[in-house]
Amino acid sequence: MNQILNDFNNKKRNIKSILNKSKNQNNNADTRNETNNIIQVSQLENTPAKSPLLNNRKIKQYKLQFFISIIIFIIALSLLISNVYSYEQKENVSKALLNSISITKLYSNSENYTTSDSKLDSDISENINNVVQEDPFVIGILQIDKINVNYPILSKTSRELLKVSLCRCAGPMPNEKGNLCIAGHNLVDYKLFSRLNEININDIVKIYDLKGNMNEYKIYKKYEVEPTDLSCLSQNTDGNTVITLLTCNNVNGKRLIVVGQII
Repeated sequence: MNQILNDFNNKKRNIKSILNKSKNQNNNADTRNETNNIIQVSQLENTPAKSPLLNNRKIKQYKLQFFISIIIFIIALSLLISNVYSYEQKENVSKALLNSISITKLYSNSENYTTSDSKLDSDISENINNVVQEDPFVIGILQIDKINVNYPILSKTSRELLKVSLCRCAGPMPNEKGNLCIAGHNLVDYKLFSRLNEININDIVKIYDLKGNMNEYKIYKKYEVEPTDLSCLSQNTDGNTVITLLTCNNVNGKRLIVVGQII
């Protein structure tokens, strides 16, 4: 009987011991959790909160940057529109010049030709005040059907005249022996010589002179040179009648040269 009571007491003590250990473990876990919570709260308290004033400053900076970008865009767009409009006006002058040439005289064989049916209007005259009048102001017409070119050839070259039409920069009158060099701008709106790069070997170019003669020229050379290279203006043609068309390559800064000989 005593043995049984001893065993019961031992078991009871073991159970209490187990329960005490469990309580201690739970208490330790609670203590750790509380410690972690305290640390997290402390970290949150020590973390500086974002100031509303700083946020307002950033918002104001973003707004300022946005408005500056809008202003820059508007200025750039205005300059682009202004340039396009300016070239449109020059194009209209070129068309007026083309229309002002006497069709009757230009396409006849009469020696008594004129370059205009009437006095040039004020828009045209603004662009020719400084032109020396040894030759007629308009000396012919250049026509390239492939690239939709049909412009009068002006006798002289200047910065302003190049905005109006194609200009003779060297050489004789159209369809005469020598190297007639014709320069034109390369514009973004596909006018003047903007599509000259599409011309290939064996393509045909037409030149009308003021005596009513039309001659065709076959392209036999196409190349590029540095802007300082003026060898293309040479008049050493061995007695042949040649045309040289010049424009700028807006991509690499070189000069595109297209050369043709009369058929």
